[in-house]
Amino acid sequence: MSTAVFLGGGRITTALLAGLRGAGYRTPIVVHDRNPGKLRDLKRKFGVREEANLEVALAHARNGLLIFAVRPDSTLALAEEIAGIVSRSTDSSSRSQPPSFTACSLAAGIPLAQLRTALPPPVRWARAMPSPACRSGRGLTAVTYDRGISKSARMRVKGLFARVGPVLEIPESQFDAFTVTYSCTHGYHALDILARAAQRTGLDRETALTAAAHALADGILGWREGDLPLEELLEEAATPGGIAATVMQTMNTQGHPRLVERGLRAGIARMRKTSRRR
Repeated sequence: MSTAVFLGGGRITTALLAGLRGAGYRTPIVVHDRNPGKLRDLKRKFGVREEANLEVALAHARNGLLIFAVRPDSTLALAEEIAGIVSRSTDSSSRSQPPSFTACSLAAGIPLAQLRTALPPPVRWARAMPSPACRSGRGLTAVTYDRGISKSARMRVKGLFARVGPVLEIPESQFDAFTVTYSCTHGYHALDILARAAQRTGLDRETALTAAAHALADGILGWREGDLPLEELLEEAATPGGIAATVMQTMNTQGHPRLVERGLRAGIARMRKTSRRR
């Protein structure tokens, strides 16, 4: 049974572990982090094996999955550190075989080409962008693969994230745009903005949140679970010249679509700035 090894015990690792264990995933999991407090907490909550020693953690990943779950500005340095460990262990014994693990980066904005340079073949890379909503089993994960990665390795990567929600295989060229679009913060932010506006027009806080949550969550759920295209639902909900149509038209003429696009482009620029820091 192959082991999944997480490098980094932060928020996304915690969310993934919660979702995996909640889904009944009992495959061995090892977590490496230099913070012993984080490791003890993850072991207590999710029954993972804690491993503060990076070299020992890598040994568990042989023939398994090595998941880079550290900050983007630390990802390449960690990959280079691992490349050094692999090189030393291989050189120290003529009988040593190169590691056969698959590496999967969760770092936004770091392309496969840079990952491959930092930690080259025979290690094969994938990228995944899982949502923190994976904690509840409602996550959405985009994945993309390096050239030459085997079918079995692809299935291993996809199978792990499929435990916590749907998985989309997309070209790496779409990864940055996906990352800034799929974030749950859009929903939280829209809920907060709509509820605050409703309060200013006369609703109390609890009623404003209830109404805004229905407008966003229940309407979108109806679209996801139904068979009508979005355009038809918009027409159905917003009669020309009616109240809902007036609200949407006013928001559009005040620049709401342009502001959303500007936000997404700013997020993409921030990711690409991170990848150029080295």
